Amino acid sequence: MKMLIVGGVAGGASAAARARRLDEKAEIILFERGEHISFANCGLPYHIGGVIPERESLLVTTPAAMRDKFAIDVRVRNEVIKIDRVKKEVQVKDLNSGKTYSESYDYLVLSPGAAAIKPPIPGIDKPGIFSLRNLEDMDRIKVAVKGKTSAVVVGGGYIGLEMTESLRHIGLEVTLVELANQVMGPADPEMATMLHTEIKMNAVNLRLGQSVTSFEEGSNGLRVILSSGDKIPADAVIMAIGVRPENQLARDAGLDIGVTGGIKVDSFMQTSDAAIYAVGDAVEVKDLLTGKPALIPLAGPANRQGRIAVDNIYGLKREYRDTQGSAVCKIFDLTFAMTGLSEKQAVKNAIRYDKVYVHPSNHASYYPGATSISLKMIYDPDTGRVLGAQAVGLDGVEKRIDVMAVAIRAGMTVYDLEEIELCYAPPYGSAKDPVNYAGFVAANLLRGHSEHFHATAVPTLQSDQKLLDVRTLEEVQAGMIPGAMHIPLHELREKISGFSKDKEYMIYCQAGLRGYLAYRILKQHGLRACNLDGGYKTYCMFNQTAVYDKSSMSDDAGSEAEVAKSVVVAGDVSIVKTLDVSGLQCPGPISQLRKAIDAIEKGQAVEILSTDPGFAADVPAWCRSTGHQSIGVEKVAGGKYRAVVRKLGQQSCSPLTTCQKQMSNVIFSNDFDKAMAALIIANGAVAAGYKVTLFFTFWGLSLLRKESDKPLKKDMMEKMFGMMLPKSIDGLKLSKMNMGGMGTAMMHRVMASKNVATLKELLQQAIENGIKMVACSMSMDVMGIKESELIDGVELGGVAMYIDELSKSNAGLFI
Repeated sequence: MKMLIVGGVAGGASAAARARRLDEKAEIILFERGEHISFANCGLPYHIGGVIPERESLLVTTPAAMRDKFAIDVRVRNEVIKIDRVKKEVQVKDLNSGKTYSESYDYLVLSPGAAAIKPPIPGIDKPGIFSLRNLEDMDRIKVAVKGKTSAVVVGGGYIGLEMTESLRHIGLEVTLVELANQVMGPADPEMATMLHTEIKMNAVNLRLGQSVTSFEEGSNGLRVILSSGDKIPADAVIMAIGVRPENQLARDAGLDIGVTGGIKVDSFMQTSDAAIYAVGDAVEVKDLLTGKPALIPLAGPANRQGRIAVDNIYGLKREYRDTQGSAVCKIFDLTFAMTGLSEKQAVKNAIRYDKVYVHPSNHASYYPGATSISLKMIYDPDTGRVLGAQAVGLDGVEKRIDVMAVAIRAGMTVYDLEEIELCYAPPYGSAKDPVNYAGFVAANLLRGHSEHFHATAVPTLQSDQKLLDVRTLEEVQAGMIPGAMHIPLHELREKISGFSKDKEYMIYCQAGLRGYLAYRILKQHGLRACNLDGGYKTYCMFNQTAVYDKSSMSDDAGSEAEVAKSVVVAGDVSIVKTLDVSGLQCPGPISQLRKAIDAIEKGQAVEILSTDPGFAADVPAWCRSTGHQSIGVEKVAGGKYRAVVRKLGQQSCSPLTTCQKQMSNVIFSNDFDKAMAALIIANGAVAAGYKVTLFFTFWGLSLLRKESDKPLKKDMMEKMFGMMLPKSIDGLKLSKMNMGGMGTAMMHRVMASKNVATLKELLQQAIENGIKMVACSMSMDVMGIKESELIDGVELGGVAMYIDELSKSNAGLFI
């Protein structure tokens, strides 16, 4: 048998080695147009960054070693340029000599791989712009960045993120540009939140939601022009926006090409020609979970496909059982990994699913160095079958996703995950592994032992649903969901009598467990309840509130404090205590910080080290709530975060309040000037971070009336009120100096000349700012105002509703 193999990396090299092991007498020729075969493609960024110091370490094998070990005819710098399927021969060009020759075959295996996408951006062919697919690309990039200071990476996928880290590792200033609103495109958006934090914490200029429109030559290198209009100087640009299958050879030969652009193969890796097989990044595969055609360029599947193709050539009848997309990526100190179905894919393909989030420790919390893993699991709500998983954390992430990958491949359910037996010793895991934990949470839901709601539902909660925060005071001081009432879990039973059966209590804690305990307590007291899946930590992931922004970190006074690569502590700051709380999960670090602050004198400072990724955002938020000063937060060695906090004032929140800045104002007057003041104050409060409710009563209802030509059925008294009241906000008059309307008209003209917003514009701005507007139903009834006369978006309520809002507020005005 004579077998020709096109492409000597991954799938091609595996096919060649497998063929020799099956057939010692076969003639096997391996063609590779590059200079190397079977190199570690995935290790290229790490050699650029100096983590892998020796270039030779990337060579899995060499042409000479392949010849000596397997007696394979390896021809590098030889490119197959044509396939003659009738004659069963290929045309080959020797790239060294330029000569062309032919080789016949009994079987042909195609493993041409994939090429970097090169979009038609003006200036993309300028010197200094690179992609990374092989050793030659790597060598060119190393030369280009040596001794340089800046680089731009375009694309936030696996290669883009690895190159960003590697270039920062050798000291370059790096800008990462990504068209989407998240890095790591295959991941669900909330799972990328901590990646954004990590990238920014490592002094990378992250530009999400932006694209490159052109490249220009500058006086000292390149200028990268972004869709925002910004011009980013760069000594080098790395294009990492994805790859496309190398299908031209197969297309020219008349082989079938799939809908994705990959070479079409069956489950035996056979193409539309019985004598030709194809493997690796160039082929179209079937997604294991969706059953649809896909391009999933991964090294593991490529190697397996090479073996399977050769087994079938030799009649062993082995099928490739689809691709599930298991992948892992290092992003500075964090690890992200995923397998199977994402939520985005489930929605796109109309697949029924539910999901759970858990945030357990990577190993026993009492053993030093424990850190959290944020794990999301997708499962079938009817059968409990595990469909997909994603996780991010400092350590132990890939181990859990590998277990999930096996569970998905084996068709296991969440009930199986409850029972799965994994290794346990304090340095490596917990008696309840994160995988078990995810199974417990999902199984409880399916058995009806728990009910949950997701963070995306928080903005649309109904009037009979009430948020309940059961965390500690220290946790609440670091931030909470607006509108929630706070009762710590340990106080819940003694305060249960104050709960109403007319309400459904939407419970949350930090990560979900205490919320579940509170849920069980309330349910067994006959109350309606639901638990926020994954707790406040997941809520922050969805709302991007955990993202650290080095360019805009505010101290307690609200001034902008630029955070450099290392914390600069003012000379008058006296650090009297250092805490290393590494391994403690939230609220542990904040609790320890509070105790340390309580024990020192005003003006003194505490230095604190933590491995909790949320710590960088928690410290400034806690300081703003308590009146202390956040001097700075930085990323330091060992995956730790270092903060310095100076003791100043003290403004602790009451356990019964929300700590969210809220304002509830009564609008009683319909005077023009008072209405102006009311709306200006309300919009200003929103800008200052307040949640604002405006309660319109009696004459203030005039601000909410809309012009209407449609007559309404009213009695005599209602009609009289209607005649006396302004028809809409445009009809309001000054409280003083109205002078029969002349004063009001003069005021309108002065405001227009000074570019002051009109009342109607201020009202519209209030609506757009999300200000809650409540019309007093009793006043409407007395004054004969119908609901249909009010502008859209107004809620109706009574004094009890106002008092409820007022009880949650720390500011209120009567206007």
